[in-house]
Amino acid sequence: MARWEPVLDAVMRERGARLLAYARLLTGDDAEAQDVLQDALVRSFSRGRAFDDVNRAEAYVRRAIPTVFIDRLRKRDAAARAHRRTRDPEPHRPDTAAVLDVRDALTRLAPRERACMVLRFYDDLTVPAIAAHLGLAEGTVKRYLADASARMAVLLDTHADWDGDHTSVPVEAPAQKGAR
Repeated sequence: MARWEPVLDAVMRERGARLLAYARLLTGDDAEAQDVLQDALVRSFSRGRAFDDVNRAEAYVRRAIPTVFIDRLRKRDAAARAHRRTRDPEPHRPDTAAVLDVRDALTRLAPRERACMVLRFYDDLTVPAIAAHLGLAEGTVKRYLADASARMAVLLDTHADWDGDHTSVPVEAPAQKGAR
């Protein structure tokens, strides 16, 4: 048995569901998320990397997932990307309606906007950290976040207010008609 196999087994047994859910946020599709996770695992463990513990291995795989996601998108043609962005999520999810609405809104974003939003609001990374992670300029990340926030506000029928300190985006639901 290779030295990395026990760590890989432990990562998949103990953290596999969380890693798959993370990939699902980016892809919007279970089958695609499984493919992205598998590619991230191969990328993480195939180059002779020896991880000392499960936490380091999980962190490495988690960091590889957005990169794998973007790399896979680059290889596809424009028609496949357009088809995937307009596809509705599978209806049999046991999640709440709000989670489904957010997932649907994420799938309608451009791939890099989606990656920036997930890294910012799911992983709670700063703009400089996202820029370093994706190999983009900080201004580009800010533009993706602003565009994605505005688009998601429209899709979710909310209001995003960026006038504050730019570390968070307060979102308010529009007032209901007839409500005081």
